[in-house]
Amino acid sequence: MEYSLNKKIISELLGTFLLVFFGTGSAVGAALMADRFMPGGVIGVLGGFTEWLAISWGFGITAIGVIYVFGKISGGHINPAVTIGLLVTKNISLKDGIFYIIAQFIGAIIASIALFTIFGDPGVLIGKLGANGLAPNVSYLQGFIAELIGTFFLVLVVMGVAVDKKADPGTYGLSIGLTIGIALTFLGPITGGCINPARGFSPILIDFLAGGANLFGYYPIFLLGPIIGGIIAALLYNFIAEPNTESLKHYKKK
Repeated sequence: MEYSLNKKIISELLGTFLLVFFGTGSAVGAALMADRFMPGGVIGVLGGFTEWLAISWGFGITAIGVIYVFGKISGGHINPAVTIGLLVTKNISLKDGIFYIIAQFIGAIIASIALFTIFGDPGVLIGKLGANGLAPNVSYLQGFIAELIGTFFLVLVVMGVAVDKKADPGTYGLSIGLTIGIALTFLGPITGGCINPARGFSPILIDFLAGGANLFGYYPIFLLGPIIGGIIAALLYNFIAEPNTESLKHYKKK
């Protein structure tokens, strides 16, 4: 069954909303819990790895559910870096790709607004609404490379399990969700784990508008790193595997 562009846009908006809401919401919850045990503390005071694991798999498990729900409608991109990777390999039209990306950013922004409504000022002042940033002693270049490689891995898996018609269609959601989880487990202590320009932008924007810190200086890392990593992965997989882009099961060319 072929779905209309409007339904695909709604699917991308809602899917990205859910991903950002539960993913960054996990980060805010972890920060507030850390502050409760040690006022003024940051994520890490409860053991570090346990907290990052909860946040990373908050994203990963949410992605599994979202992709299985919306994958059959829009492809379940829920990430501008994924959409751009498919654009450069001609697996989605420019028109659809632009609307997908707009919907993803809107969904992410609504999620951050919802989290501010729920957590209030502590979510901003303590949790930063889950905004990404660089860990101490991590340089701008190091953060950029880490995000590039993390997104490279994600988009490579997307190409292999969801775009390539030779892949088993029953495993794509699980494979992508697990990839997100492990990538963010690694990236968490470095950049907070982003690999998604919409997820990176929305908490920075709403946190700033709500009176929090100005973290926009970090955003190029979370915009350009994922986009470049995604493009490289998509082009490389296309070159290696030569997937049949005329007969896609989950990411249809329009």
